[in-house]
Amino acid sequence: MMRRREFISLLGGSVAWPLGARAQSSDRVRRVGILVPAAADDAVFQARIGAFQQGLAILGWNIGRNVRIETRWATTNAAELRRQAAELVALAPDVILCGGSSPVGPLLLATRTVPIVFAHAVDPVGTGTVESLAHPGGNATGFTNMEFSLSGKWLELLKEIAPGVTRVAVLRDAAQGFATTQFAVVQAMAPSLRVEVNPIDMRDAGDIDRAVTAFARPSNGGLIVSASGAGIRHRALIIALAARHKLPAVYWDRVFPTTGGLISYGADLTDQYRLAAGYVDRILKGEKPSDMPVQTPTKYELVINLKTAKALGITVPPSILARADEVIE
Repeated sequence: MMRRREFISLLGGSVAWPLGARAQSSDRVRRVGILVPAAADDAVFQARIGAFQQGLAILGWNIGRNVRIETRWATTNAAELRRQAAELVALAPDVILCGGSSPVGPLLLATRTVPIVFAHAVDPVGTGTVESLAHPGGNATGFTNMEFSLSGKWLELLKEIAPGVTRVAVLRDAAQGFATTQFAVVQAMAPSLRVEVNPIDMRDAGDIDRAVTAFARPSNGGLIVSASGAGIRHRALIIALAARHKLPAVYWDRVFPTTGGLISYGADLTDQYRLAAGYVDRILKGEKPSDMPVQTPTKYELVINLKTAKALGITVPPSILARADEVIE
């Protein structure tokens, strides 16, 4: 892998805390819970949690001295997420960090008092996680991982890297209300790019396999995998189907190209875990999540897998390579 741009600053963005800040002195060791929808050996989420812990250390929270971390790897199984959320809440942590949209609901079912910071979530207002971005109102706050206008950029990127594409399947999680909005943005962009778009609902592996296989029979097809927990859950299958049927595909998260997908464009989620450390720090020092606004992304990253592009017979345009934050070779 080759990193094309370095982070401008460790805790950059619209929320800033002095680098010299130190945690409040206290004899009590504070307890921070972490709930992520991934397996314990998931390298991407390991890096994100590492960034969060690094952010805490900069703010004066040292594991074993004044803070204890309880991490639960719940995978993407809904029942496991509910079980792990309840188990984590039962430990009575001072604050819980969660990664992604899927752990937020189970945590809010388990507690309406323990503060929750989500490092990234899609449409927290639409899903009822918070009352508004400016005034969350409850016990949860944090960071979104996209604005809906991003959905149109995925289609533009797909046409740029594979100009011959005239048909696009948009894989979405129909159980999530925001999936309809994501698809609507892609659909609105399609006429100007002379592309026909069709939704594919990600219910289970069998449905995805059958739908993508049927879509791939005519030529000139491409895929967009819209942001959702279902996409993460089925990512190995989706990447394999795209390779098998020679479909260029655009994803929202670097986890896809780093495991064989073609290209992704989305918020820099590792950076958001660093920023989430600042919100956890403020809560540990007495602030309430209800008064802390939800932040929108400030850093985006473009990741390309050249090995996959070669296997698809795609020559990546120099304009895309010049913009890439990371190129996998």
